[in-house]
Amino acid sequence: MHNNKVLVTGADGFIGSHLVELLVAKGYKVKALAQYNSFNHWGWLEDISCKEQVEIICGDIRDPHFCRHITQNVDIIFHLAALIAIPYSYIAPESYVSTNVTGTLNICQAALDNNVSRIIHTSTSEVYGTAQYVPIDEKHPLQAQSPYSASKIGADSMAMSYFNAFDLPLTIARPFNTYGPRQSARAVIPTIISQIANGEKQIKLGDVSPTRDFNYVEDTCRGFLALAEHESCVGETINIGSNYEISVGDTLRLIKEIMGSDVEFILDEQRIRPEKSEVNRLWCDNAKMNKLTNFTPQHDLKTGLIKTIEWFVNPEHLKKYKHDIYNV
Repeated sequence: MHNNKVLVTGADGFIGSHLVELLVAKGYKVKALAQYNSFNHWGWLEDISCKEQVEIICGDIRDPHFCRHITQNVDIIFHLAALIAIPYSYIAPESYVSTNVTGTLNICQAALDNNVSRIIHTSTSEVYGTAQYVPIDEKHPLQAQSPYSASKIGADSMAMSYFNAFDLPLTIARPFNTYGPRQSARAVIPTIISQIANGEKQIKLGDVSPTRDFNYVEDTCRGFLALAEHESCVGETINIGSNYEISVGDTLRLIKEIMGSDVEFILDEQRIRPEKSEVNRLWCDNAKMNKLTNFTPQHDLKTGLIKTIEWFVNPEHLKKYKHDIYNV
């Protein structure tokens, strides 16, 4: 497979840029899609050391003609391009439908038209909503607790319809809460680290009682690659997670311990989700992933946090984060 041409959509983002690095290291020929902008800025791809080995293009998955163009002569697609910020989905829901649902439709149709051999479509654990039972396996009911999660449920359904109706060789990858270097400041771990690293004595957060299954970004990317390399995963929806649950509050305390901080937590009301929209518990059952691919994560939470903190406290990285504002 290493001679194959790979397309990564959303390559300019947090997970996408790490996936590009992994694919290049494994010997794949990589085409990386960054969202079109007049600055010709490539997002986090600007920071990767292997960008000279990558074909970087700019565009928008909302355009079907563009999608048909970029998927020509491509063997494997890792489809990560999406709008993902939950708070913004409350005020701009149509943007999420056009990008996540229609964009996925465009990529799937283009892949079908151009005879792409494999497509890995990215879902999210947010589609499960608050756990009805734990750990959460792939049979857990889907619950649209935000416009974002609703759009991803729609995108997943659209993607799987192309497998069922047209035999598009597709797998739905459903990662739980990925964290690591380059993650957006709208996520809780970068929010905590960047505030502490900038010398704040009080950390502004929302509700710290929800639990999450945090997965280090290198493990998430290895999971994506494992799904692409195993034929047994075609037509399947598969969780990628650590099978370890921890509250946001306990995560804060662990980060404080690693960073040697005595910072205190302050509730910021604007960071609180609407009551019925908050996902209170996520805990991944990763047994299916292990059974089909023999994949297991390599990082426990503390190891991954140490790596993440080391990256964030670098002044060149830290200055890219606006730690003193709420990043929607």
